[in-house]
Amino acid sequence: MGSPVNGPALRVGVVGVGTISQQYFEHFPSLPELELTAVADLDVARAQSVGAAQGVRGTGVDDLLAADDVDVVLNLTIPAAHAEVATRALAAGKHVYGEKPLALSTAEASPVLALAADRGLRVGSAPDTVLGTGIQTARAALDDGLIGTAVGASVAWSAAGHELWHPAPAFYYQPGGGPLLDMGPYYLTSLVTFFGPVARVSGSGTRSTRERTIATGPNAGTPIPVDVDTHVVAILEHESGVVSTVTVSFEVWATRSPLFEVHGTAGTLGVPDPNRFSDPVSIATADDREWRELPVAAGYADAGRGYGLADMAHAIATERPHRASGDLAFHVLEIMEAVQTASRDHVVVDVPSRPGRPQTVPLGARPGTW
Repeated sequence: MGSPVNGPALRVGVVGVGTISQQYFEHFPSLPELELTAVADLDVARAQSVGAAQGVRGTGVDDLLAADDVDVVLNLTIPAAHAEVATRALAAGKHVYGEKPLALSTAEASPVLALAADRGLRVGSAPDTVLGTGIQTARAALDDGLIGTAVGASVAWSAAGHELWHPAPAFYYQPGGGPLLDMGPYYLTSLVTFFGPVARVSGSGTRSTRERTIATGPNAGTPIPVDVDTHVVAILEHESGVVSTVTVSFEVWATRSPLFEVHGTAGTLGVPDPNRFSDPVSIATADDREWRELPVAAGYADAGRGYGLADMAHAIATERPHRASGDLAFHVLEIMEAVQTASRDHVVVDVPSRPGRPQTVPLGARPGTW
């Protein structure tokens, strides 16, 4: 790989080589800001096999964290291990970028961010899908006033359950999973990107009694314990005055609900799926209520997983804030935790943190530019 404009590539060690890691590996060759140097897993043999396929060494987690040729740890472990691995990486003097959620709770996440600040290190977190042309074009349309002043937004993401496609889905039904912590970060990160931080939330959640079993792979037919709410509804009050409603569910077999819309004083914006990078944005205005597609106006083109890490690498080299930041991920985690509290205690819950809106990604930008 080549080097980014402003310095040598950030050397990346990946911890956790499960299903999601392949999406990162696919994009590393197109990101000269990053150089993959090692991979690790609790299953060392698996790490060695993946390392051989990627042309790097595969090793144990301890060895990777101690390695001199790793500048940043890409933490792709299960949610229950996110905080532990991040803490160990920071203690070893390495930056951290992780999959969502940042941790299982704000109590776990706060010391991670404090340690990073103390050591002068960066923490980044998925989702970086919001840096693609889809969400960034929607943000540009909102900032340009194409639907007037935003009043509210509605999200309705649903599926029947990840066990229908994932060969090892048990962790989706344990703390750190469920539709809120698994899928919520895509939508909540987008909403904060659009409208700024959330000040308070209310909400409610439930779960059905239906038995869930793995549908595919070698463990097909295995029952899955369910220890999280599988249908969650939340109302978010943004500090800016916008009110967002969010429904996320593993209980829906079919739906006609729009996935993601923003309603303004002069029109409605059809926001693309923020679990994807580059789907089109649509708009209907008060003057013309027929839907039409907007031209791409912002965002990293042809992006994929790893672009948030490359954005962080360039920000480190140029001493700028990175967009997919730990502070933003902490705020999203705080929102989700507040929704759970609101559901349990039947109260409205304040959200204390106030991260700034990340900078827009200009049209035509690459991670190695700003």
